[in-house]
Amino acid sequence: MASPQTGIFALGTAAHAYLEFDLLASANGPAAVASVARLREPRTTIGGVNLVAGFRPELWAAVAPDAAPVGVAGFEEPVAGVAAHELPATQHDLVIWLAGASYDVVFDTSRSIVAELMGRARLAHEMVGWQYHHDLDLTGFEDGSENPSIVEATSIALVPPGRPGEAASILLLQQWEHDAISWEALPVAAQEAIIGRRKSDSEELDPKPPTSHVARTDQDRFGKIFRRNVAYGTVSEHGTIFVGFCGSQDPLRQMLESMVGRGSEPADQLTSVARAVTGAYYVIPSADRLAAFGAEDRA
Repeated sequence: MASPQTGIFALGTAAHAYLEFDLLASANGPAAVASVARLREPRTTIGGVNLVAGFRPELWAAVAPDAAPVGVAGFEEPVAGVAAHELPATQHDLVIWLAGASYDVVFDTSRSIVAELMGRARLAHEMVGWQYHHDLDLTGFEDGSENPSIVEATSIALVPPGRPGEAASILLLQQWEHDAISWEALPVAAQEAIIGRRKSDSEELDPKPPTSHVARTDQDRFGKIFRRNVAYGTVSEHGTIFVGFCGSQDPLRQMLESMVGRGSEPADQLTSVARAVTGAYYVIPSADRLAAFGAEDRA
């Protein structure tokens, strides 16, 4: 049975970096994947840092067709609705997610990875994230209230055994910038109507406002996902890094379409006070299949 990259489930890390790379025009796809595989054995840790590596779906399918989840595509086109902000497409070729107890070790590891991949890929986008009051986001609401337990998470976040891409995961990675001034000017009741939960205890409103974030991303409707969101930014510019894992791309894609109000449905009111500035999908291969690339390259 294939094993996942365990950093997906390594909770309790306070400092995070998300490094997105574009392959150089001269780069060979399999060689680039092998370079990522050699960064370290993905099922262990180095220097107290967890490392999770992922690839543009089309790139992974090209280099490892036997281990590619079925029907997964990159975030190549913006997601647009009638009444909401467009969700931009900023797809890159590689992503490295680093997580550790403190940012100094994450920073050092980030620099070493950029140097290691030089000549095959260039750093195109970097996000640095951190936990905010354990499980809150910068709106002051609890983030990930519907997240499954770790015991349940593997069955939600990973491609099931026996299917192509077994133990891989599909990652949706987005940077959402908050309009803090507009948000903080709202009374708590208005904030709760936008989120669809009480701020005090995170209980869902009953009934759920149809334009609330809870209603527009209802996991009972679209399917479960496993979230590892963190905060990012400065006092003047900040927000949420959305980090969503699923064994299928469909729930992630359908939630985004619901948020922007495709068809006759209303848009998510959260998009009136938060704006997506990036959007990409990545296949996170199983640890076994990724490690095999490093072994083949050394042979």
